[in-house]
Amino acid sequence: MTGTPFRIGFLVFPDITQLDMTGPYEVFTKFPEAEVRLIWKTLEPVKAGGGMRIMSDTTFADCPQLDLVCVPGGAGMNPLMEDAETLAFLRKQAPGARYVTRVCTGALVLGAAGLLKGKRATTHWMSHEMLSALGATPAAERVVVDGNLITGGGVTAGIDFALRVAAEAFGEDLAKAIQLGIEYDPHPPFNAGSPEGAGPAVVDRALTTAAKRQAERAAIVARAAARLAG
Repeated sequence: MTGTPFRIGFLVFPDITQLDMTGPYEVFTKFPEAEVRLIWKTLEPVKAGGGMRIMSDTTFADCPQLDLVCVPGGAGMNPLMEDAETLAFLRKQAPGARYVTRVCTGALVLGAAGLLKGKRATTHWMSHEMLSALGATPAAERVVVDGNLITGGGVTAGIDFALRVAAEAFGEDLAKAIQLGIEYDPHPPFNAGSPEGAGPAVVDRALTTAAKRQAERAAIVARAAARLAG
């Protein structure tokens, strides 16, 4: 690097949805002077949902001030909403960051840290209604920009989100060049990427599969909201 590094940090944690992180990671590494870190409490590998192991390279204690903070989602974010060390790290980083960002249900972790109050935000469709309990204004959009807070919807929305971040930080020309470089021109085989397109039967199947996790998440959000209110 020849100039000042643009420091980017992804929170990684057990049971993360790896595509929430790896999609944006591919985009962010193409930023000018990008210095991308994978951050967790320790340098031990974390096991993502599905079994992939992700090696962190920076601990909370050793992390410098970041220019961009990114919190991915996944089933493992449920306990993070009540993890004092993680919430303290985010509260410490947020005031000095140029951009505070998240993908999918990572929004709820930022919310539990008190960083969504009064902000428009989005998240995975299953958890969308939980945003308001944490002080956010839910927006049914794939990517939402509110000041320096940028949020993306579920999982694959992370690439759209990352390209929007690229445009906000470095201009549309760079964002378009990155999009072309990664050949991001999606044409999915089915129109089932949203509840409206998928239809009631597919939505019901998805909700039934996730019912236990979502009930646990709702209870944790309620406790986090009570702490914030107190």
